[in-house]
Amino acid sequence: MARLSRFFETFHDADGVEKMRVFIDGHALMRFAATNKGLAFSEAERVEFGLDGLLPPQVLNLQEQVERTYAQYSREATPIARYQYLRGLQERNELLFYAVIDAHLAEMMPIIYTPTVGDAVKQFSSMYQVARGLSLSPANIGRAKEAVQNGFYDDVRMIVATDSSAILGIGDQGYGGLAIPIGTLALYTAGGGVSPYRTLPVALDVGTDRADLRESPVYVGVPQPRLKGEAYLAFMDQFVDAIKARFPRAILQWEDLSKDTAFTVLARYRKRIASFNDDVQGTGAVALAGVISACRLRGERLRDQRVVVYGAGAGGGGVAMAMRDGLVRDGLSLQEAYARVFVLDSKGLLTDDRPMEDYKRPFAKAAASVAGWSATGRAPDLEETLRNSGATVLLGLSGQPGTFTEAHARALMANTARPVIFALSNPTTSCEATPEELLRWSDGMAIVATGSPFGPVRLGGGEPVEIGQGNNAFIFPGLGMGAVLANASEVTDGMVAAASEALARYTAEHHLADGLVYPPISALQEVSIQVATAVIHQAFADGVATTRNFAPMQAEDWVRRHFWRPRYLPFVRGTGA
Repeated sequence: MARLSRFFETFHDADGVEKMRVFIDGHALMRFAATNKGLAFSEAERVEFGLDGLLPPQVLNLQEQVERTYAQYSREATPIARYQYLRGLQERNELLFYAVIDAHLAEMMPIIYTPTVGDAVKQFSSMYQVARGLSLSPANIGRAKEAVQNGFYDDVRMIVATDSSAILGIGDQGYGGLAIPIGTLALYTAGGGVSPYRTLPVALDVGTDRADLRESPVYVGVPQPRLKGEAYLAFMDQFVDAIKARFPRAILQWEDLSKDTAFTVLARYRKRIASFNDDVQGTGAVALAGVISACRLRGERLRDQRVVVYGAGAGGGGVAMAMRDGLVRDGLSLQEAYARVFVLDSKGLLTDDRPMEDYKRPFAKAAASVAGWSATGRAPDLEETLRNSGATVLLGLSGQPGTFTEAHARALMANTARPVIFALSNPTTSCEATPEELLRWSDGMAIVATGSPFGPVRLGGGEPVEIGQGNNAFIFPGLGMGAVLANASEVTDGMVAAASEALARYTAEHHLADGLVYPPISALQEVSIQVATAVIHQAFADGVATTRNFAPMQAEDWVRRHFWRPRYLPFVRGTGA
């Protein structure tokens, strides 16, 4: 038996049939998204639970509801209107929401996640209709433990929290950043099989430094400048303590924290509560998996590549670390790995003769070693770095649109016949270059991937080239699900590396022969199952798996058995309904 909420619990009857015992009825039953079946309430349920006469007489099954709902969705004219339609559905009938997503995952993922969610974040306050998740701000952080008790669900296992300081490539969005945890958790369920009744999106509203938001009459967040320094960490301490007390088995994903706090927060809390940062670790894992696949396409080893990372925020820093660690796992020493990774921030190539954040410093090159690279005497720029480093791989995580040029592509081609160029910044409007540009500049020879979805590219009269999407959704749902099922006490670096290797392995087995460096989005659920299985194995190997429900050799079967899928359960009345 699983008591998921004060309003309902699931159980198996004497014949092994799974059912839901509900403790509410009438209008409350229909108004609670987790228990509402809409027109799928049977006639017997309508009579039993005080719904008789409150619904149209037609009774539909789930598939009929999905078809009806998809037709309504398709009539919405714009991506943001479709997003808003799906969010409304999620708040009316959560199971139907996931059934529709499950039937149309590849089509709807760009709506519920990147790139459309970026527009939803920007318009969050003006479109606001229904509260969702946990909201903590300076106004109530002192009551965090009491606030956490007010949530709908009693056994939360997966939490996504943001302070909205660095949303995608669009920066500080204040309270509107809550749309990101909501969308991320939708993918945990639709793509990773985590029950929606065990998830919690969290807005850590520490304020915003955007005066236009603070002064807007429609802004729903706290209208004060952002907390910083010790005040910010004290806020986070209270949040983590409250979550740990209420949901001691939960896995926490930090999302869209700025580079100024992302690494500090991860280091401060990862052993206090099982947690990871998707922008740092998830982005690094998915980029590394794609580069490994590209190397296999070229018949080469990762250890033989020279990698340029353009952008040194949380994502760029995470990718640089992942590349370094991947090179070490492929046989290089740590010193040799550092020598093959070149990182640029807004000032140019990182060199040890200028100030920088601590996380960048290990990647800084000795200034004397690159003194002759720059024509201006300043830190080498991107083109100079590509030419002088012998780079074979270019990874864009700058959030700056249009910053890759033909000169950059040609510089790479001087070093390798098939350059690897990933423009990974999200959303689409922040992409460093379009796939069509990258292929045209490289005479069709580049191996290209992007962070946001792009359609196939056809150059001249040639065959269309499918563009791989290096989307973190190939990593975080499986990583989180694996950590949950292992009941991991910590999300280790080894578990993140195992997720990356599982993605690369799945791509090699199923899609590399078609020239793809990432699977299609339609394969997300199977990818997540393989990632979760690998993560569980690594959790056992690292000594952080505390589950006693299964042995490591049973991991894949356990993941498949516990992969949540949308289906209506028969209702029975609970005492007190």
